[in-house]
Amino acid sequence: MPLTPNEGPHEREMLDPRRYDVSSSLVSEYGLSDGEVEEVIDLFDALRGWHSASEAQSEASRRYMKLSENDMRAIRFIMATTRERRIVTSTMLAEHLRITGPSVTKMLDRLERGGHIRREPHPSDRRALSLVVSESTQQTANATVGRYHLRRFRVACEMSSADRRTVTAFLRRLAEVPLLDPGAEAPRAG
Repeated sequence: MPLTPNEGPHEREMLDPRRYDVSSSLVSEYGLSDGEVEEVIDLFDALRGWHSASEAQSEASRRYMKLSENDMRAIRFIMATTRERRIVTSTMLAEHLRITGPSVTKMLDRLERGGHIRREPHPSDRRALSLVVSESTQQTANATVGRYHLRRFRVACEMSSADRRTVTAFLRRLAEVPLLDPGAEAPRAG
């Protein structure tokens, strides 16, 4: 896989836990052989590579559509929620994006000016407006983001059920690792 602009040839080496005091003790604690450590490094290198590729694809789609990351999240949410035959309001979108009402209003104004969305009368609440993604933006999103998602889905489909469950369990466990407080004092040895 080609290197992205932020990667250098030594990125894989930086994943080696033996290079760091706190991590090297884990290698000893788990009794890992050099071959097993290399497997772990391969795993994290592959994960880093996937993350880089995914970010590059998202960035390319955003640039192509001339949208910010939050704009893309808004478009995807409106499209997905509409597909479920639910009406999307600005309040729902603000909650989904975790932004304030005024911020979502500015975003919607910008998206409407760009021809990405329309505000239409809400069918049951005359005080509210419903949000609809324009046909051209839906087509562009499906041709870019949708097509890329389909390719990733295909890779997962080609795996065995057992492999999918293993990868899923691994990724869920990684997501459950508690965040460190960078300001907290490190435990002292001894």
